[in-house]
Amino acid sequence: MDKARAQQVLARIDEILRWEQRTDQQKDQKFAELGKHLCEVRDQGYWRLGHKSFEAYLEEKFPDSRRKAYYLMSIHDHLRQIPTAEIETLGWSKALELAKVARSEGRRFDSATWLHRAKECTKQELKEEVYKYFTGEDYEPYEMVYFKLFESQLPVVERALYVASRMVGTERSRGYCLELICADFLAGRTEESTPEEMLLVIHRLVHLLPPDYQTRLANHSEEAESKAARKC
Repeated sequence: MDKARAQQVLARIDEILRWEQRTDQQKDQKFAELGKHLCEVRDQGYWRLGHKSFEAYLEEKFPDSRRKAYYLMSIHDHLRQIPTAEIETLGWSKALELAKVARSEGRRFDSATWLHRAKECTKQELKEEVYKYFTGEDYEPYEMVYFKLFESQLPVVERALYVASRMVGTERSRGYCLELICADFLAGRTEESTPEEMLLVIHRLVHLLPPDYQTRLANHSEEAESKAARKC
């Protein structure tokens, strides 16, 4: 270990953290440099100067949340081809989204194209683009919903979610499965369901069909519409 270099890097990390505490309005402007130094501490073992492990070092320097440190290191690990100064002009929220794509594409990552997108987009727009890149679907806003279940209720709920996941595919979220269960319940109460709710049920069920059956259903609908138009 180059102890002189180690002490220099460790001192610089402390300096940045102190600077962040003093300048709340400019906090995280040096996130890329901080992530770079943290990776060096991890890779070169500089944490040995005073700590038993790298985890112990992070716990001391990031007492509120070590997650931030891992985010910063992920940005540096996967965006090394982009200059630190350019990454910091984006802000760490955008940089983290780019890191997700870079981690997925590896050497195929087109840093210039994605960097241009990040500069042109807002944080939310970039998040939506990255979501579409991974899922192929348009981003849909969401919110977390919490409610209490008794232990006696859990087996029934878990079983229903399991059966629904078998129907729609295990890659679907539990929220999607819960929506399907609720839609199926409403479909059985036609006198209390609105046309919009019934249409949602039909839409979800159609998407459960294999692609060729979806095509056959669409063709059948077009034929029915043509016959109705001729009668009119």
